[in-house]
Amino acid sequence: MHPVRKQRLMVVLFIVVATSVAAALVFFALRENMNLFYPPADIAAGKAPIGTNIRAGGMVKKGSVNKAGDSLRVDFVVTDYAADLRVTYTGILPDLFEEEQGVVVAGKLDPTGLFVAHEVLAKHDENYMPPEVADALKKSESGQ
Repeated sequence: MHPVRKQRLMVVLFIVVATSVAAALVFFALRENMNLFYPPADIAAGKAPIGTNIRAGGMVKKGSVNKAGDSLRVDFVVTDYAADLRVTYTGILPDLFEEEQGVVVAGKLDPTGLFVAHEVLAKHDENYMPPEVADALKKSESGQ
């Protein structure tokens, strides 16, 4: 093989290997930071991973909000009318958080089926509902 051709081949191989390593590192980092959305029906069916950061959403079930008197802990139930998801959150709730209103919670599902939220997002006007929640509610109402 001619030395110039051998040198070009080595440069091309180095570029391919370096690009592959960089792409693998980027995909690994993105996988660790993904935050997938699951409606309560999918979580009840066992489709959601346990111990991984996910988002869940639906409507806050009427009569389910239970605020602890001595701390910022709040327990409530999120429903998509097909299944219920018990949620616990420690922190200050958004001003617009109410029963029978749309909500998206971010956190981790524990092995007992309790969703431990680290963030609670409430809808921000009477006409808005997060797209994931609206799609999940439509699917559960149509029986899919």
